[in-house]
Amino acid sequence: MSTEKLKQIKTAGFILKPNDPEIRTLYERIKAQFEDKGVEVLLAERSAKMIGLEGISFNKMCEKADFLVSLGGDGTLLSLVRRSYGYHKPVVGINAGNLGFLADVTIDEVDIFLEQLFSGEYRIDNRMMIAGYIKKASGAKIDFFALNDVVITSPTPSKMVKVNASIDGERFNSYRGDGLIISTPTGSTAYNLAAGGPVVYPLTEAFIITPVMAHSLTNQRPLVVPTDFYIELDAEKYDAIASIDGQERYELEEGDVLHLGGASQGAKLLHRKERNYFSVLREKLHWGDVH
Repeated sequence: MSTEKLKQIKTAGFILKPNDPEIRTLYERIKAQFEDKGVEVLLAERSAKMIGLEGISFNKMCEKADFLVSLGGDGTLLSLVRRSYGYHKPVVGINAGNLGFLADVTIDEVDIFLEQLFSGEYRIDNRMMIAGYIKKASGAKIDFFALNDVVITSPTPSKMVKVNASIDGERFNSYRGDGLIISTPTGSTAYNLAAGGPVVYPLTEAFIITPVMAHSLTNQRPLVVPTDFYIELDAEKYDAIASIDGQERYELEEGDVLHLGGASQGAKLLHRKERNYFSVLREKLHWGDVH
């Protein structure tokens, strides 16, 4: 468990849930709460423009902020983590909807969260990130990071894909079906879970490889491997789509190869100290409910 703390608590950088201009009232309320505690609030220009305010560039915000805040849901936080990864600033999610797996500070808990922030009653979790790139048959290279997962599917609904998978340069399987998920432990409760993959404690460092609706008579089971292995994937004879955290999409053509490894540093997620992962699982997945 990490014992890392913020060096100072003077400036917070905010991004807002996209395409939701009505979030302005909520943002201004939370901004006032931060400022009442002496924390300067910076707003990324894309979010600012959406609600009719002035903002600063995303990069400048990341440089100046001591920590970053997403106001929205888990998707907003995922986007912020990926875009800010190079700055290695802690990220906290204030959830504008239901309790999320990642954005877990509720609107009503903001004052409590700020008090705990100044008293040191919080923790910074280091979550494994996927560092990947697509090597195109043309020689071009596309780099990316993922916090939740990388998913390969067909661009045409209900059409099969064949994904060849190698670990450390050695072919180990060919998956035929609706797709293939390569998930982090953080993403194990997302698409991986819906596809029948295992839930893995989020501070674990491992890849979870889960086939989606395998079109095979063989028993294609999910596979968990350590992050020091290197994974290569290609979609043989089929066009495919690589989806990064469900937010970025890249076309994969025959001859393209998808390379995946563990990132050199994890994402820093800032949580209230008493936030318990297993309590979130019970609430979100209804574990232990009697029907």
